[in-house]
Parts: sequence; C-alpha cells; structure tokens
Amino acid sequence: MGEEGGGGGGGRVVVVVVREFDPDKDRRRVEEVERRCEVGPSGELSLFTDLLGDPICRVRHSPAFRMLVAEMAGEENEKEKEIVGMIRGCIKTVTCGKKLSRNGRTSNDPTKPLPVYTKLAYILGLRVSPSHRRMGIGLKLVCRMEDWFRDNGAEYSYIATENDNQASVKLFTDKCGYSKFRTPSILVNPVFAHRVRLPKRVHIFKLSPSDAEAFYRRRFSIIEFFPRDIDSVLNNKLNLGTFLAVFSESYPTESWPGSDSFLADPPESWAVLSVWNCKDVFTLEVRGASRVKRGFAKTTRLVDRAFPWLQLPSVPEVFRPFGLHFMYGLGGEGSRAVKLVKALCGYAHNLAKERGCGVVATEVSSSEPLRLGIPHWKRLSCAEDLWCMKRLGEDYSDGSVGDWTKSPAGLSIFVDPREF
Repeated sequence: MGEEGGGGGGGRVVVVVVREFDPDKDRRRVEEVERRCEVGPSGELSLFTDLLGDPICRVRHSPAFRMLVAEMAGEENEKEKEIVGMIRGCIKTVTCGKKLSRNGRTSNDPTKPLPVYTKLAYILGLRVSPSHRRMGIGLKLVCRMEDWFRDNGAEYSYIATENDNQASVKLFTDKCGYSKFRTPSILVNPVFAHRVRLPKRVHIFKLSPSDAEAFYRRRFSIIEFFPRDIDSVLNNKLNLGTFLAVFSESYPTESWPGSDSFLADPPESWAVLSVWNCKDVFTLEVRGASRVKRGFAKTTRLVDRAFPWLQLPSVPEVFRPFGLHFMYGLGGEGSRAVKLVKALCGYAHNLAKERGCGVVATEVSSSEPLRLGIPHWKRLSCAEDLWCMKRLGEDYSDGSVGDWTKSPAGLSIFVDPREF
C-alpha cells in the first residue's frame, strides 16, 4: 500500500505515492534520481557514488532492511509516473550502555559491566529530486520509514549527515524530532603506488572469524553501537579479516594462541582492527577537478611508481571510479597501542593496494585516543560527521540507561561496516 499526498506545480494537480521499492520496475528510475541529486557545485570538486546497479546494496547486509520510493503522477495521465524520492532503512540490535550484573549467574565476575542492548534503526540514502523539493516529500518518506521501524520494535532511529548539510540537519532536527547525538570523524587515506613499510618488530596475526567474534565480545561488547550480531559481520563475504598487532619483544610467539589464551595473559600493548571490502558494493569518483589538478595527481603517481623506495605520497586515480576498504572494530590497550594501530593501518593499506582500491577509510569517535595512530589526509577526511538520534517510543530496554538520546558520549564507538 502507498501513502498519498497532494502537491502543486504550475497549476497541475499531482499525487505523491510512497510505496515499496520494486527492483525490477524501479531500478533505472531510482538511478536517475541519484544522478540528479549528485550534481555538484559548478567549478568545485564533488564526490559521486555508483551503487553498481544495486540500489539497496548499502543496507542489504543488515538483519532487516527496507527501501521506499516516492512516486509522483499527474491525475490526467496515470502512466506518466516519475520517481522523485527514495529512502533506505535498516534495523539491528546494538549496545546502548552498560550495567553491572545483579547476580553471579550472568557473569563470572559480578563487578564486570554487561552490555545493555536496544533495537536501533538507521536511515540512509534519503534523496529527493531537486525539481521536487520543498513539497514535503522528504518528510513523508521519513515518517513512513519510521512507521516501519516502530512496527518492527525499533526503540531508536538515527541518521548520519554532513555537519554543514543544513537542509538535511534542519529536516531531521526541526521537523522530525531528532537530536544531535554524536560527531564522529571519517578519516580517509589514499592508497599509494608503493607499499607501506611495516615495522619489523611488530607481529600481525590474522584471526579466524570465530576467534575474532570471541575477542570482540569479550573486549568490545559494552562500546556504544556494538552490534549483537557481530558474528554475521565477521562471517560476511565482504569481511576481509581481523588483524591483531603486538610488539615481538613483548610477545615473541609467531603463532596465534587463540583469543582465550591471549586475553588471559595479554602483553602490555596490543591493537586490533578488521577490514571490510566496500569495493564490491559501490565505487566512488571525484568530479570537477581541473586539468592542472589531474596532471599533478598523475605526476605524483608516476614518480611514486618510478621510485617506490622513497615512499613518496601520491594522489591515487580518484578522477575515475575507484573502490575503498573500510577499517572497523579498531581498538587496543597499552602505552604503545597508537604505534600498533599505525602498523595495522599500514597493513590495511597494503591489502587495499593488492586489491586495487583507491583509498582506505575508517570512522571513529572524535574523542578516540587511538585516532592518533590512523594515517589520513585532512582534505579527504571529515572532521565532524553528524549523527542525529530520535527515541521512537516511551518504552526502552533498561532503566539503568534511561533515554539514550540524552546520554553522554564515551571515548569510543563501534561503526558497523554494513552501513558505511
């Protein structure tokens, strides 16, 4: 069933219908709207996304997802229907806080904090054709998606948008009742023509999905936004592996002992991260670059390839479609954890180079201590990505957390790669 509403333009009576996305019928028209919405400012660099013919690619790996389209048709000719907007949404269960065990049955250590979970919805990919804005279509799409969230038991809904996207911020905070919640940083580093040298005194272990799951559940489960179905993430075909780094002098073994043994007696410093292959989901392209900028970028790549031992930074070929790898689940402990994070990022860079990617990206809390070890180019990165959140109902999971939208930010967040 669709939702109808009236609108006007040039004296013509129109009807807006919000309905389920039909991949067979709507794919081409949805792609046309995406292209119209991604027209960048004249003379400025703009980032374009190609969803590789799959409009729901950015949500299809979530436990529950939906896509809606807004269709406009003139009353006189119902065949002249045009898709003028779309929205995507997904639902999962994540950590929203922590509490102490009330008895010894739920934990071997009653003083150890336990995660408090909530059912969280995420809105992304809201688009309204430029020629049909200011007609309430965006609000209509959001309201319909929120109805689906509530019907499926979601307690909160959140969105991510650029801090300077005033139209989007105003829609969600002024009209939809969302509050500004978190401001994580998106850090992006180019993939150079040379391999990054890794420190010889660092061991990097690759964990199996089951071992990585055990590790993350024991050390990360009380971090905000940690997905309860972390096993689904780690076993997904797009997950390229979980990697843990230690200094060889403090952990001389070259074989991974298993998460239980490692955590029973960990070294003073360690770091971990996982890598997700976004390249097979979507590609990016920078448009609007001048011939001079393109020429300079090409020159840096030629020099880098000719003299790789110099380890010179080069601008990758971002002026045609390129892929990226996303680093997530980043964490660590110890006084030298930042150095180990830097080594892991170098390892991830080399993996991306082998697989033909243009950039490596991650998203971390603005207060994350380990961000100092993440190499990135400021021009490619976003210092403040804005997350806005809304409480969908009066009932919520646990009284010890209260209203999550009013809770203070922690040092870290867990960014789900399925929604990047």
